[in-house]
Amino acid sequence: MILCQLTCKDSRLFALLRRPQVSRDMSRSSSDLIEFSKIFSKAKNIAIITGAGVSAESGVPTFRGEGGYWRKWQAQSLATPEAFSRNPSRVWEFYHYRREVMLTKHPNAAHLALAECEGRLSKQGREVTVITQNIDELHRRAGSKNVLEIHGSLFKTRCMSCGHEEANYKSPICAALKGKGAPDPDREDANIPVLQLPRCDQAGCKGLLRPAVVWFGESLDSDIITRAEKVLDNCDLCLVVGTSSVVYPASMFAPQVAARGVPVAEFNLEKTPATMHFRFHFQGPCGTTLPPALELPQNMCIFKHQRYLVAEKMMSLAKVTPLLEIKKKKTKQAHLDKIE
Repeated sequence: MILCQLTCKDSRLFALLRRPQVSRDMSRSSSDLIEFSKIFSKAKNIAIITGAGVSAESGVPTFRGEGGYWRKWQAQSLATPEAFSRNPSRVWEFYHYRREVMLTKHPNAAHLALAECEGRLSKQGREVTVITQNIDELHRRAGSKNVLEIHGSLFKTRCMSCGHEEANYKSPICAALKGKGAPDPDREDANIPVLQLPRCDQAGCKGLLRPAVVWFGESLDSDIITRAEKVLDNCDLCLVVGTSSVVYPASMFAPQVAARGVPVAEFNLEKTPATMHFRFHFQGPCGTTLPPALELPQNMCIFKHQRYLVAEKMMSLAKVTPLLEIKKKKTKQAHLDKIE
């Protein structure tokens, strides 16, 4: 795949240069689990693209649409380098609040199903890789090992001075932020001095830390994108889980895969602009639709085995029944002969 930077107003986002020329009719997207299971059972390299919808059932706030406000600020306006430069205290309050909220949330059935699927298939020499737009780390907490976080993580920090990046699960992340970040509209900013905000602990640095997430106007990590492209180029099955398919570049990942003839299955609350490109569409909450689909091949084998045993038993009964009838007739005839 070829990537370029797309200028959108005053922010630049990554976009895929070549759009897939796919002419699937949306009405042709199948919801047949049996058909899906046949493909799933043979797939060796499975790419799974996830978005906010996969975490919705864990109660993770999305800060989008009409409810996308933190205090009086539109959340997206705080997720920019310019906002951090103007008021690092306010931005850190916002992200501290999000970190603290996420520490109270847990992986849901969809996260757990993906992690279990990865572990089960790895024992068969098959590979499952999650490419997620989420920054909540719920996939990792569920047990998934092969996870590419293309938008970064709430629980990683990057130094503005030395560039050092590392995981950070401290709660609170610094003493000055303890008890701060409440989203109430009438709550005033804490206006924490910059020197009291999270600082780098590398020898001789002490630079200001920032959340290691991709903000609007920033480019995605080229190494992670390269790894994601490799996964997508090599996959023989792709699942799109809980994403609206409108945010670049992730919105073009699955259509590009579908364009080269690879089956794509979408799991979402509703159809999306990309549904028409996909072979399968399973509508409903991801925690409800995804687990049965990932377990189905194994369950089908059990079902087939049980059906075989039932059929075998019926055949045995069919063979035994005539013998019993013959035996009954002989017994009855012997009884009549005795009476005579």
